[in-house]
Amino acid sequence: MNKAPRGMRLHIGFFGRRNVGKSSLLNALVRQSVSIVSPEAGTTTDPVEKPMEFLPLGPVLFIDTAGIDDTGALGDLRIGRTRQVLDRTDLGLVVAGSAGWGEFEEALLDEFARRGVAAVAVFNQVDVAAPADDVLAGLAARRVPVVRTCARSGEGLAALREAILRAAPDDFIDSPAILRDLVPPGELAVLVVPIDKEAPRGRLILPQVQTIRDLLDGDATCLVTKERELRGVLERLTRPPAIVVTDSQAFRQVAADTPPAVPLTSFSILFARFKGDLAELARGAAAIATLRPGDRVLVAEACSHHPIADDIGRVKLPRWLTEHVGGPLEFDTVQGHDFPADLGRYRLVVHCGGCMQNRREMLGRILRSRAAGVPVTNYGVAIAATMGILDRALAPFPSALAAWRAASTPAS
Repeated sequence: MNKAPRGMRLHIGFFGRRNVGKSSLLNALVRQSVSIVSPEAGTTTDPVEKPMEFLPLGPVLFIDTAGIDDTGALGDLRIGRTRQVLDRTDLGLVVAGSAGWGEFEEALLDEFARRGVAAVAVFNQVDVAAPADDVLAGLAARRVPVVRTCARSGEGLAALREAILRAAPDDFIDSPAILRDLVPPGELAVLVVPIDKEAPRGRLILPQVQTIRDLLDGDATCLVTKERELRGVLERLTRPPAIVVTDSQAFRQVAADTPPAVPLTSFSILFARFKGDLAELARGAAAIATLRPGDRVLVAEACSHHPIADDIGRVKLPRWLTEHVGGPLEFDTVQGHDFPADLGRYRLVVHCGGCMQNRREMLGRILRSRAAGVPVTNYGVAIAATMGILDRALAPFPSALAAWRAASTPAS
């Protein structure tokens, strides 16, 4: 890997009506012809993504979207894709053109405010028409940053870059740790990495790579081994490691081979904390004990890999849950940015670690599940629960362990 993963990039979306110059503005900002530009309304159909290093901010993902005022049957589909982008946007650029600012732009600002997403108002095409004074006063009252641009001439692009830097969320600049807060500088973490069919040829999977880099950033040491060699590796160490982290699929064997005094967790649980809300996902795992044969479970994967014969989300996890329940369950699987609008038919949502999506999209899915009254958990948390070792796997995270135990305790 020589590029920052998309899930760790700041997602910056361009939103607005058709023909306001969103695509032209993106092309001018990144100095490349990324989006097709045409005078014809509705040129942009599917979202167009452009990852880049946006210094001094760092890795970002710009996303150009279809006009929010699109019409017709195809227009509705395009608007639907645009609304999907809202779920993963960390910073919204609301672009208005020479036609002025109106209900569509106000609705977008309201949506960003509801989601707690920072927004910047961009008045493009100022060579044709300037923004109205009353509109500027209203935006000032809402404390929305305003930038005037002309994509054709390059006017205002420097100001737009500065506005993006100022509006970037603090939690992106001060990104949370994956593991380095649990392993002091100079201490050792043992990472257990099974090599199976899902491991890319010649490479490790993304959460493993990111965890290694996170440990190095914290001046800690990591030792990487396969599950079959773990026992011998631990016996050769002169003192115990600070923690053992395993792929969830090897949880049972690794738990048996790791001394009880050594903290143990999984990559998936680390990413449940890094990308989402570990306490809420631990709380959701308590619903596994209430599942009954015939219940419907949603399995959500952030990546869009081609399933293999023994796929974790489609084969192994459903098998472990079915064995735990003692009867057949009904499973639906979604991939990528697809996530059902109506969750009411499900008794449980089980999500992957989310390494391919950003934190905002993961938190949004957790909130939507909570609003629907459907428990939501994570692959690693669910697997540990079915194997009876979740208490141990959550021990490094006291608040999540407390949430799991409280949710698992029958009401008196």
